[in-house]
Amino acid sequence: MVKMIRRPIDMTIRTVRFEFYVGIAAILIASTTTVKPAVAEDATLKAFPFVISCEFKKMHHLYYLSRLEPSGQAVYITPDRLAGMISIDGTAKSVGEASGGSCVGKTLKEMRAAGQTYDLRN
Repeated sequence: MVKMIRRPIDMTIRTVRFEFYVGIAAILIASTTTVKPAVAEDATLKAFPFVISCEFKKMHHLYYLSRLEPSGQAVYITPDRLAGMISIDGTAKSVGEASGGSCVGKTLKEMRAAGQTYDLRN
């Protein structure tokens, strides 16, 4: 006759809970591990102007450098919450508005030549 060993239900529930919590902890640790994305080589704060002036809906707006993303995209915003993005080699794009102002489609080089950019002096 084979003797079956029965574990108490209490012990089985504890084992299942422990395995569940270990699994959750492993998922949390894996999800908080970050991989540092590659940054465009030329994308430093010194490469971008502090302010860009654009005409939008017959008004001149000053877009202030808000952040530089790891991808090399610079985000500019106005106090009126208009926003735009540009990279070192790319063209300006509006964010949120369907159409943009006088900066959309221009490169930093073109905006500098037109006198639309302002840098901070050290």
